Amino acid sequence: MARIEGVPRKKASPMTRLVYRLGPRMTRKLTGRDPQTGTGLEPIAIWAYAPKMMVAMGKFNGPMRKGKTVSHRIQNLIELKAAAMIGCEFCVDLGSQICRNSGMTDNELLAIPNYRTSALFTDQEKAALDFTAGFMHTPVDISDEVFANAQTHFTNQQLVEICGLLTCVNLDRVNAAFKIQSAGFSEGMVCVPPERPADVHPLQAVTH
Repeated sequence: MARIEGVPRKKASPMTRLVYRLGPRMTRKLTGRDPQTGTGLEPIAIWAYAPKMMVAMGKFNGPMRKGKTVSHRIQNLIELKAAAMIGCEFCVDLGSQICRNSGMTDNELLAIPNYRTSALFTDQEKAALDFTAGFMHTPVDISDEVFANAQTHFTNQQLVEICGLLTCVNLDRVNAAFKIQSAGFSEGMVCVPPERPADVHPLQAVTH
């Protein structure tokens, strides 16, 4: 259960009801299967409290995800790595199945947390994942070395498109904030786990 209940279909705005109707078809196309433990629309049900913001987010996501110069495999890899870093359970469940549906193996999914030492990823893919790790860190922590290495594998346009995609993933922090859980797209299969910080958050330390 998320921290708040989503807006039910009968109380949703006309635009949101349209998304409720079309959403399952879109996720089925991406994942190749239906969710097993949820609707697959849990984030939309939360955003439905602010339908104008939901529409704006959709308009922002559309062009940002239409970059054509970076391979789909790398796009999927970095999006899944980024989702794991923000701790979004819904996103890593969905993203793992999207990667699997696009041809990635279970062994590759299992290797993502330790991609630097894995022989399953190319130098270009590792450069993209290093860039992703630095981009998603708070504050951003892309060293000159990591950036220079990325430049040996990607053009300036590709780097901008990668940053655009990762900016979209940052919107999924909303899912993590509301603790939107897995919808079961990867139910019974390998799923990359959300990454958890090793240290206690300062605010947690204060409240305990």
